Amino acid sequence: MGLLVTILTAVAMGATAQSVTNNGMASLEKFVSETRSGRADFVQTVTSPSRSGETSKVKKSTGTFEFSRPNRFRFFYQKPFEQTIVADGETLWLHDVDLNQVTARKLAQVLNGTPAAVIAAAANLKGLQSDFTLSALPEKSGLQWVIATPKTRDGQVQNISVGFRSTAQGSELASLDILDSFGQRSVMIFSRFEANPVFSAGHFQFKPPAGADVLRQ
Repeated sequence: MGLLVTILTAVAMGATAQSVTNNGMASLEKFVSETRSGRADFVQTVTSPSRSGETSKVKKSTGTFEFSRPNRFRFFYQKPFEQTIVADGETLWLHDVDLNQVTARKLAQVLNGTPAAVIAAAANLKGLQSDFTLSALPEKSGLQWVIATPKTRDGQVQNISVGFRSTAQGSELASLDILDSFGQRSVMIFSRFEANPVFSAGHFQFKPPAGADVLRQ
């Protein structure tokens, strides 16, 4: 009887693991293939690694996120400091309002291996798998999770866990959990997600404000 229970338990666990794998990867594939654009609010919590004799430092910020595949997105940080990050398909623009400074970099040089590459760059799952090793994680907090590990090891990101919420409309982006190469963890929680909004042709264009210092790298 004990052996039978053990075998049945193992079979059940195997079925559950398969289900988890299918759910996580299926959610990611559906999101990448069906959600061509999106917008949401976010709360981001950044926790630094604890050091001997010191507690971890926690920083929280809020803002909005918009994207349109491929390679167009906008992060607008509202609090505690106003900052805008825009990708127009070719250039990544970073505007620091307090410093009145704009930094411009070639998008192709900085996008690979980043969270934005996971959720906003790839046109399909195959394209995503060329840059990341993807594995499903167990369901947690009602979300299906996939962990994406950059195939290139020279970046600043160790891995990115992406959480999806299943809705009647499809697979909805709910969370990003990012671990960088310094042990710092950044968690973004998305709310009021809208799938496939229509953006104007110039929505993701960026023009440096008058008088701003522009640094091109």
